[in-house]
Amino acid sequence: MQNTTVLVSGASIGGPALAYWLAEYGFEVTVVERAPALRSGGQAVDVRGPALEVAERMGVLEELRGLATDMRGMSMVDAGGNELYRSTEGTISGGDFATPDVEVLRDDLCHLLYRTAADRTEYLFDDSITALIQDANGVHVTFENAAPRTFDLVVGADGLHSNTRRLAFGPESDYITHLGSYVSVFTAPNYLGLDRWQVWHQDGTAGGAIMTARGNTEIRVFAGFETPEPVDYDHRDTEAQKKLVHDRLAGVGWEFPRALEYMWDAADFHFDSMSQIHLDQWWRGRVVLLGDAGYCGSPMSGQGTSMAMVGAYVLAGELKAAHGDHRTAFPAYQDALRGYVADNQRLALTNKARAEARTGAAQGEALAETEFQDFGQVVNALVLKGY
Repeated sequence: MQNTTVLVSGASIGGPALAYWLAEYGFEVTVVERAPALRSGGQAVDVRGPALEVAERMGVLEELRGLATDMRGMSMVDAGGNELYRSTEGTISGGDFATPDVEVLRDDLCHLLYRTAADRTEYLFDDSITALIQDANGVHVTFENAAPRTFDLVVGADGLHSNTRRLAFGPESDYITHLGSYVSVFTAPNYLGLDRWQVWHQDGTAGGAIMTARGNTEIRVFAGFETPEPVDYDHRDTEAQKKLVHDRLAGVGWEFPRALEYMWDAADFHFDSMSQIHLDQWWRGRVVLLGDAGYCGSPMSGQGTSMAMVGAYVLAGELKAAHGDHRTAFPAYQDALRGYVADNQRLALTNKARAEARTGAAQGEALAETEFQDFGQVVNALVLKGY
């Protein structure tokens, strides 16, 4: 087998999932992660459709279900806390309870995937790639901290603002499409006493939700706003992002003034745009992109986690089938996933339109139950093959 050494940039969802499958197939895997450890916090994410099959083939589906957020339902309220709508059949974030989908906290899923191959993977935390130089013998990688090394292949699984994509493909502005809104998420004490419940409030172009987590011992606060033009901000300046959220949500009612007070001390605060990434080709030479780095659908799709897990399975499988030959494996990976990714990216635009319709209805009258049915669902266009 050729091309046996693989560097993966990013240790969130796609990176650890890919590390598992590559290790299973006999590749030597190194994962580099900018953070000093696995990142804490983050939103609730959904494992759906073919990603459930991937989890089962990894042997972690039962444990994954044990980590589910276990929501009982959701409601929407006005600025005074008066309930406008209630459902015990599903939630906006997790969809219909009747489906086999699993809603789980992002950090719980990250740790689960990490454990599947941590003993067979080299992890370089608190480090990042500063340069990539390709030639016929491999990819020569310079790190911020570690000594330079050469790998046969490099995979960028480092998210919407992928450093790997920037180095190998060019500036982010060439590939990003903004969808007109921004969202933050952070952890706070469950001062509302919610019981496996999420509450949503929207005031014009700003608002969000509060949902319980970890056996009701804490809450995750989602605070966001819409804007027709992209906001100029440093995606590594957390304090500036907190101020931006605070200013944009000034005047929003219900519990948001109190919730935002917890934001200032939240160590796991995260903020980003609702955006998509579109590339004609997901690889360049020996460098290939995975998940949000290559084909982000935005949280509006509800499918980003599933796309990353499915993408990891297919990418590793095609490398195995091609005996490590990236010239065959990378095009086959894109061909297998292109339709699935396109469907999910279109779903984000559909969900955006539905969300706008829900907001307008919530400000005037209670919503019909049908408005929430099928939210965040997608036809599973990809049939996973065995490798």
